[in-house]
Amino acid sequence: MTTPSRRVVFLGTHGQYNIGDELLLETFLTQLGSEHRYLVNSYDPDFTRAQLRPRFDVKVIDTGADRLRLLRALRGADLLVFGGGSIIKELYASTGRNPYSTLAMILGVVTFARRIARKPVAMLNIGVGPLRTPTGLWLARRILSQVDLITVRDQKSFDTCREIGIDATLVPDAVFSTDEEFLLRPVDDEPAPRSDGPLRVAVNLNFDIENPEAWEPFLDRLAAALKSVHARHPLEVHSLPMQIGFKDHDDVEVLDALAGRLASVPFVRHEPRTHVDAARLIRDSDVLVSERLHATVMASILGVPSFVLAYDVKVRELAQTLGLDDRTIDINQPFEASALADGLLDLIEQRDAVGAAVSARSAELRASARTSFARALRWVESA
Repeated sequence: MTTPSRRVVFLGTHGQYNIGDELLLETFLTQLGSEHRYLVNSYDPDFTRAQLRPRFDVKVIDTGADRLRLLRALRGADLLVFGGGSIIKELYASTGRNPYSTLAMILGVVTFARRIARKPVAMLNIGVGPLRTPTGLWLARRILSQVDLITVRDQKSFDTCREIGIDATLVPDAVFSTDEEFLLRPVDDEPAPRSDGPLRVAVNLNFDIENPEAWEPFLDRLAAALKSVHARHPLEVHSLPMQIGFKDHDDVEVLDALAGRLASVPFVRHEPRTHVDAARLIRDSDVLVSERLHATVMASILGVPSFVLAYDVKVRELAQTLGLDDRTIDINQPFEASALADGLLDLIEQRDAVGAAVSARSAELRASARTSFARALRWVESA
């Protein structure tokens, strides 16, 4: 039987040159199907068109400039889908924006879609939180009470939904539905050859942490830990920025700041532009030291062990899901550089076993993620 083509308005955080967000977009459109017609928002429409065409029938609108076009598109669409990411949240102070700006914008769009355009709405594999104030919780409840289908990617989001009286289903992060072939395509190169030389450690950082005051002390301790490990086990650090540009203190800037503290440790600077670039860099590394959620997800799929630098709840919970609790440090709180160094050394010694364990766990999560997408697809086709 032929799958009916649907007109889908698909909204998320696109065109901010964040590899994790762009990977989510490709994952969702792949899983929901290329037979549908999509209207997608982006802060850089040309960038997003180049990313998606010709594989998908897609029109792209400017997130900031095309608000009226979005409202017109909602009237003509069959349904509205928000896909992945920490959507229902108060913004951290480090962003420099009003903490409720994202919540207010989403409330306006959802209310228009339901009450004026009369369209069904889904929020799939989203994060709910942080919501630290009564105002944030009130806005979240107003938004989610109008949504027909809600799936959340972590236990904290699920618990928050229950606390505010919202029904949601707990599912794995959407990227777990992918596999090595999807992440590495086109697979036309070979992994970097292994040698007896320095251990390759990929590192990614994200400036936007819960406690901005902890940032500089964290960088100092991370640098001290890497130098300590290097003195006992020669390293070659490879930068893995997951967001290049768009915002102040992007990942390139903060990784360069780390490099400035690592004069004695070989440091190789990279600027990956796509999830394929990032995945290949991870694949060619021995271990990953990671703040960014989707870098850790990709590493687990590729069988590369991670030491997790937990900067918020979603990353802490991912570490638990992957069995990496003992290989995680909360970077919002003071910690000893020696504790991080010891944890890294242990991970290096156990890297083959840890890599095999996270690969097996990601395979379990892949089956669950694909099942949740099958349910979502049935909803899309019948909504």
